[in-house]
Amino acid sequence: MSHQYPVNWKEFYRNAQALAWRLKEIQEWKGIIAITRGGLVPAAIMARELEIRKIDTIGIVSYGEDDKQADLNVIKDCEVEEGGAGWLIVDDLVDTGLTAKIVRKMLPHAHITAIYAKPLGKSYVDTFMTEVSQDTWIVFPWEEDIDMGN
Repeated sequence: MSHQYPVNWKEFYRNAQALAWRLKEIQEWKGIIAITRGGLVPAAIMARELEIRKIDTIGIVSYGEDDKQADLNVIKDCEVEEGGAGWLIVDDLVDTGLTAKIVRKMLPHAHITAIYAKPLGKSYVDTFMTEVSQDTWIVFPWEEDIDMGN
């Protein structure tokens, strides 16, 4: 039985910021590739923290109806040379590792990172910020209804 773990904006921002600081010590990055859609928000935060302006995306659809993991489908590739050497690939979460595995085949020399990692997927990324249990369903702040007021 899974349980939900809601993450607010402040917590998410701090995790993305801390991961960026950790990655800054590894090397100087050529650019960031966000895995859409989940990687867009952390990529924006990390690009700011790492002072990176070159940003691309890889579009991979991995969830079908009812948020169940489905067959993976690359809907947008990126244009990066040298197998991604010096590039940082960002996602919000690595769950089973299937998405990261596909990205690794596409860009074998890139550095894959995620804010959150589950046990089945963590070996498919090079770095991550926070580990959560496999049965945890993270509810990201952009997935919740926002009361905009009137």
